[in-house]
Amino acid sequence: MKQPWIHNAKTDWWFILSPPFLVLLVIFLFQKQIQGLENHYSFYTWLLLIVFVDVAHVYSTLFKTYFVKSEVQSRKLLYFGVPVLSWCLGIALFQLGSLAFWSVLALIAVFHFIRQQYGFMRIYARFEPNNWSKKIDEVAVYAATIFPMLYWFQTPRAFTWFVDHEFDLFKNLPNYLPFISVTYFAILIIWIVKTIIQVIKAKTVNIPKTALITGTYLSWYFGIVYFNNDLLFTFLNVVSHGIPYIALIYIREIKQKDQQQLNWMQVFKPFSGIFLFVGIILGLALLEEFLWETLVWNEHFSLDLAVSENLLQFLVPLLVVPQLTHYLLDGFIWRKPKKVS
Repeated sequence: MKQPWIHNAKTDWWFILSPPFLVLLVIFLFQKQIQGLENHYSFYTWLLLIVFVDVAHVYSTLFKTYFVKSEVQSRKLLYFGVPVLSWCLGIALFQLGSLAFWSVLALIAVFHFIRQQYGFMRIYARFEPNNWSKKIDEVAVYAATIFPMLYWFQTPRAFTWFVDHEFDLFKNLPNYLPFISVTYFAILIIWIVKTIIQVIKAKTVNIPKTALITGTYLSWYFGIVYFNNDLLFTFLNVVSHGIPYIALIYIREIKQKDQQQLNWMQVFKPFSGIFLFVGIILGLALLEEFLWETLVWNEHFSLDLAVSENLLQFLVPLLVVPQLTHYLLDGFIWRKPKKVS
């Protein structure tokens, strides 16, 4: 069968499919050393994983949206309305309390992370018919991501998505772990058996789709359920999500477009343009985190700026606008335009 690579086998493997496998390999080989990094070099792990990967991937969306003049002009209401909506929603949530604000944002982020894995699966299954086999793949992706989160809701973890106690609203639910555990492993077994049967019958396998689903199972299970460690969770969670997203943006929005389509963004197309592309998203990520640290968190560095509580209820939602806009826009920008009959 024709393998449904997004760009080619080499690029897809290294930048989209391999991150969860490589991160897990590093974790199992150097777990003690990684723990030492967390204990003695937390600033650098935060800078590398949170700022240079997690926050940076948010700004890579600009190259598919706000940096594309024709795209903005075609959907002005969407691109100007979502940031305003994000700020207003943030202000409204903050009136309910800081914990409510971060809890809702965490749930939106979780949904975004889950949908990304589903989206990649759909891309790699785009040449396949919409039959029972694809339905099993879809259920498998959702099981791979939702089960670890449901496990987290009922089992205390040594890490957070954003802040402590963000998922406490679920802690008083009846114990559903035995049921979802059986369901999770049953779906996994069904998917494995289905994949093996397909390989035997067709004498071929959809390599990227199978690797994507396998990597999703591994990264979410080991990152959330098996390991109970803040740095290991961040390592698996952030790298497996951020790197593939950045790669997809560059491939789809720069590498695979011609000079006329790119317009002014053609400066990013040559090999040297990759460094400019990365430099821009890293610079924006650094700027955002500088504002967070100096105005709100004061954890990794501080300028001792006193910000009043009254101002924070508007400032924090404003600082969240890029992130929340990224989450909300992602539900629209990857959809194929409907064909006009």
